[in-house]
Amino acid sequence: MEKQNLPVVVVGAGPVGLAAAAHLVERGIEPLVLEAGSSAATAVRDWAHVRLFSPWAEVTDPAAEKLLAPTGWVRPDGTTYPTGGDWAEQYLQPLADVLGDKVRYGATVTGVARAGRDRIVDSGREEQPFTVHIETADGAEERITARAVIDASGTWSTPGPMGANGIPALGEKRTTDHITYRVPDLKDPAVRARYAGKRTAVVGSGASAFTALALLADLAGEEADTHAVWILRRGIGDATYGGGEADQLPARGALGLRAKAAVEKGHADAVTGFRTEAVERDGDRLVLVAEDGRRLDAVDEVIVLTGFRPDLSFLSELRLGLDERLQAPTALAPLIDPNVHSCGTVYPHGVKELSHPEQDVHLVGMKSYGRAPTFLAMTGYEQVRSVTAALAGDHEAAERVELTLPETGVCGGAGLFDEPDAAQSDEGGGCCAAPATLQIGVGAPAASGGC
Repeated sequence: MEKQNLPVVVVGAGPVGLAAAAHLVERGIEPLVLEAGSSAATAVRDWAHVRLFSPWAEVTDPAAEKLLAPTGWVRPDGTTYPTGGDWAEQYLQPLADVLGDKVRYGATVTGVARAGRDRIVDSGREEQPFTVHIETADGAEERITARAVIDASGTWSTPGPMGANGIPALGEKRTTDHITYRVPDLKDPAVRARYAGKRTAVVGSGASAFTALALLADLAGEEADTHAVWILRRGIGDATYGGGEADQLPARGALGLRAKAAVEKGHADAVTGFRTEAVERDGDRLVLVAEDGRRLDAVDEVIVLTGFRPDLSFLSELRLGLDERLQAPTALAPLIDPNVHSCGTVYPHGVKELSHPEQDVHLVGMKSYGRAPTFLAMTGYEQVRSVTAALAGDHEAAERVELTLPETGVCGGAGLFDEPDAAQSDEGGGCCAAPATLQIGVGAPAASGGC
């Protein structure tokens, strides 16, 4: 069969994967979305209780809306903020339903390669289609032939560990009965009982950690003896709590302010410069031990929210160009590197930054960021619009990438390892001087030397 007559395989039926399918349909290209779960947006449903900090107007894709329109679907009020559950039930599942048999559930991708070519072989490589190996829910194995592969599988399945060096702390794997790597749903009675009246360590410094601290602070106001210990690998500086009132995503800024209030009201103690090396049992409780030998008072539970990382195992036979630090596409990495940037703005990017030595393979969505944080849905939607345009041969549209992202209100670099304020500007509240929109290939600035 001619390659052009084969489907484009999209890995993952989450927000960006389904948007990719909608754009492919709009371009007259047949998509096949492979989803490991039993429904659309499996990962989103895992955090159904968490409210997004982006409003409805920023979490739906234009091509998807066009596909949904004939069904009578109407986007919810664009100024309101959905929970993960709202997003899944009111938008993502209806979109998957419209795509029909173009979405296949219970299909876990276990390998992707060029047909008849491992990663070593050069001869005739680009002429060969892709072979996508899957395992079905009943344990059977299948092989699907595709003209291109768009990996939108995200990073949800591979959370970062507690260990500060990126490797699980000593004892971490043996104490998982008291550790979770997700924001807990304290409205669930069983989950609430796990944390009510308990001492809980929260490890992490991003929006998820802010959310957990805020939820535990609320619980502390209702249940005596509930207390949080916030474990920070660095010190506390002006940027610790995010952009606050200067954040152009108000709900995101509010999360940081709620975390700050939790500390100031005594519902949480902040422990700074603590890089976890080991976890030890103390009866039914856990003791965290730092690299410098410090030992914390025992805690009942630990919530580890240290980010995520991409699962690249099933792509091992493809020739990917990935940054050695972030595991993001080489051309994209400098634009999003948290060692340089702490801003929410990212220069517009599309197929050019998302391409690899292996032609017609693209990592999109959260997975395209590798280990970098602060991914926004609208970034992913613009990514797949550009990628699908390129697959359709519309190179002008693929290169015409325009995107305006809300700023965080936090600028400067990420700071020195032990001195969080060292890279902050004197003004303390400025934002990156990035243009509102920028066309890729038309004077995109090099991202070096800070924001």
